Parts: sequence; structure tokens; C-alpha cells
Amino acid sequence: MAKVRGAVVVDTEVCKGCELCVESCPEGVLALHLEVNSRGYHYSYMKNPEACIGCANCGVVCPDTCITVYRVKL
Repeated sequence: MAKVRGAVVVDTEVCKGCELCVESCPEGVLALHLEVNSRGYHYSYMKNPEACIGCANCGVVCPDTCITVYRVKL
């Protein structure tokens, strides 16, 4: 089985900080940033990017569809 590394891209201006993506991540990659976006919400970001396996759970559960997940075979 090929190793896969993932990358999560969050549209920070759309993210409302609901934390569903953080809870759905099996590897603990995502967290809410201490800074806020222009709408006043703490947005999601990759706290631990090297642990991302590209499972896309975060993108599936995001109610605002502001998460895109990319996967690369290593």
C-alpha cells in the first residue's frame, strides 16, 4: 500500500469555527487559530501538517464547504 500525505486548505474567510473538522480528524491535524477572520470567527488551520493522511473527514463534515483536501502519494 502506497503512503499518502494530505494537505488541508481552509478558506479562512468562510470558516465559522464550528470545530466539526477538528473533532472529525483522526490524526489531530486541525485546530482553531487564535486569530480571527474579518467576520470575527476563529478559523481552522493545520496545526500538525505532517500527520495529515488525506482522509478528507474534515471536508465531508464541514457545513460551510470551506475545506479542500489534497492527497499526494509518496
